[in-house]
Amino acid sequence: MKITKHSWPILIVSKQFEMLNDEGLRLRALEEELEQVQECSVLTSQSYEDALEMFASRADLGVVVIDWDIQKEDVEEKMPPEELLDGIRRRNRTIPVVLLTERREIENIPTDVLGRIDDCIWKTADTIEFLAGRIEKLLVDYVYSVYPGFFGMLVEYSREYKYAWHTPGHMGGEGFLKSPAGVAMHKFFGENVFRSDLSISVPELGSLLDHSGVVGDAERNSARVFGADLTFYVLNGTSNVNQIIWRSQLIRDDIAFVDRNCHKSLNYAMVITEAYPVYMVPRRNKRGIIGPCRLSEFSAKTIRKKIQDNKLIPAELKKNAVKMSALTNSTYDGICYNVINIKKELKKSVENLHFDEAWYAYARFHPMYKDHYGMADDEVNTEHPPIFSSQSTHKLLMAFSQASMLHVKNGSHVSVNRDELNESYMMHGSTSPQYSMIASLDVATKMMDDSGEIIISDTILEAVHIRRKVARIAKEMRKAGEWFFDMWQPRKVIYNGKPCDFENVPAEYLAGNQQPWIFSPKDDWHGFEDMEENYAMLDPIKLTFTTPGLDEKGGMSEEGIPAAIVTNYLIRHRIVCEKTDYYSFLLLNSMGTTKAKQGALLSGLLKFKDLYDDNAPLELVLPELTRDNPCYRGVGLRDHCNAIHHHTREHNLLDKMQAAFQVIPDQAMKPADAYHAVVRKNVEYVELKDMRDRVPAVMTVPYPPGIPVMMGGEIMNKKAAPIFDYLMARQDFENTFPGYESDIHGVERIERDGKKYFTIMCVKKG
Repeated sequence: MKITKHSWPILIVSKQFEMLNDEGLRLRALEEELEQVQECSVLTSQSYEDALEMFASRADLGVVVIDWDIQKEDVEEKMPPEELLDGIRRRNRTIPVVLLTERREIENIPTDVLGRIDDCIWKTADTIEFLAGRIEKLLVDYVYSVYPGFFGMLVEYSREYKYAWHTPGHMGGEGFLKSPAGVAMHKFFGENVFRSDLSISVPELGSLLDHSGVVGDAERNSARVFGADLTFYVLNGTSNVNQIIWRSQLIRDDIAFVDRNCHKSLNYAMVITEAYPVYMVPRRNKRGIIGPCRLSEFSAKTIRKKIQDNKLIPAELKKNAVKMSALTNSTYDGICYNVINIKKELKKSVENLHFDEAWYAYARFHPMYKDHYGMADDEVNTEHPPIFSSQSTHKLLMAFSQASMLHVKNGSHVSVNRDELNESYMMHGSTSPQYSMIASLDVATKMMDDSGEIIISDTILEAVHIRRKVARIAKEMRKAGEWFFDMWQPRKVIYNGKPCDFENVPAEYLAGNQQPWIFSPKDDWHGFEDMEENYAMLDPIKLTFTTPGLDEKGGMSEEGIPAAIVTNYLIRHRIVCEKTDYYSFLLLNSMGTTKAKQGALLSGLLKFKDLYDDNAPLELVLPELTRDNPCYRGVGLRDHCNAIHHHTREHNLLDKMQAAFQVIPDQAMKPADAYHAVVRKNVEYVELKDMRDRVPAVMTVPYPPGIPVMMGGEIMNKKAAPIFDYLMARQDFENTFPGYESDIHGVERIERDGKKYFTIMCVKKG
């Protein structure tokens, strides 16, 4: 492996660099020797406090050399060297730390300090060449160690400069250099991307499909780190992980117990496996935020009743065990279930538990999420079935897009056979895997193994800071008779035994304790009825901003600001939100979020407020909207917001949405049979107005909120009337406000007489 030592700077912390004495002379000579002879790079700091700031902001340091005597040389140095060492070791357990001291001081250095350093050098002993050589050796050993097994082997192989006579055809990037377009791509990505794009013909890197060699070692290491008995790397997203899990456990006519708030890939899994779905229904609050399913939904009695009441499942199958349950954890709005309590219920009636944790791969690495993730260590449930977790590692850990993991925890009495699971894996895996994606999963694992808790702690703390800041601004604005955005979060927190305003509770307490985020029936800020104790919590890093116009009880005020207008404005300021609802929008405070991003967000929201208060023309605020829709020219921002708000209120759009998502329509056929009608071309598009008693062949998924309002095979009968009414209201809204066409999966639009009409693919009659 070719090491570029210059890319991993050595940080030397000392006050002596400018001193005109022997120590200063030798220190400057050491710096020169490291840079000129050893080809390293050196950074310097003259105080412990500055050094700690530098260390916290840089993960590319290779060695830290600490002058232990700064406090004796400078009375203004307030931080003791032990505090700097503690800060370094909290963030990085393995980086080499070298103490620089006088020979006579060694006996005064505490034993625990000596146990946490890697070397000790004296200011006036040994040659400069010798000291620099020792530091360089520590640097090289450390840099080698930061490369996890698979990624290290990939780097080493790409540096051997072999002539390849196998796929891929660009042969390490050489093929791209044969045309200008290829050269442009080569220049953009850089040579390493192409040299590491290899073929399965490379035996040194093992086999992803066989889980052998260094790639198998990497998967086994990930299983250890993530608390699983078995882990597979999956390179085409958690959508595919879900398919692998279901294809390995279910066959035609098996019964599945499914969260209605599940990702569409799980709905497609029901199509592929030809299973009979029985649904658990999530709660919703008056803001339209999707909440947790009731704990009673998981009881054996409730599940059996749902199966018995299902008119589609043949009587002879109704006594069969439920093969699989699937629950979204955390939800899109950041609600996390106490998995320990759910396992206690479901173990009585379900053969396999599946937690779709696409947005939640970091949960194991911070005590904030104790007991609230699929691979959680469980001291309560000594008996449980096998547990599967699907995680989009790329979403909130550091991996390339589509890079995901499948985790398995064996049941107390039933173990998952790796070879049997691998048959399903190979059905969905490519024989030409992208090795850089595998490497990114390997690196994501090592990052979490090395310093996961400190990284997630920083992420949570930054999220808490912006939460408190928004709460403070909102309170200040209200006192001044003004408005501002708010956040969906606790209003009061018990701190030191008494309730305190959220924004006045220390950020360190909020970021380090689970209790403030646990939903309680006694403090119903969350808005969910009949909330069970110690059952669900809000993930602090999922930031749901609320806009004026809709209160926590569902009441709509005279004026309001639809969230879509705010997020469209933010996009113009290069701030892209994760999800937009009617009067709320979601942002993710991930590991890559910086203070600069937070400042830009708050600045954008304050600018929007000024524009709203001034009723600024839409040509200024949303120029693309007025360009594409001239009907908005000359309209002010406040007038535009209130026009949409009044329409939403007068047409009861939110009430219709709530009613629609509380209905589970009657099933005319399995989702698989509805899809078979598509394959057999036994389908036709039907206008929404003619949908009464028709059976959609595909799922209908409005965004927001992004979950199926109807599944393929369900019938638009009288029971489903609330769904019909909601879709008609959405159609009317889009015709009233052009430019606000929302994404509704399963709905196509036709245009007639200047208006747009929804059409849905339905199974033909007869």
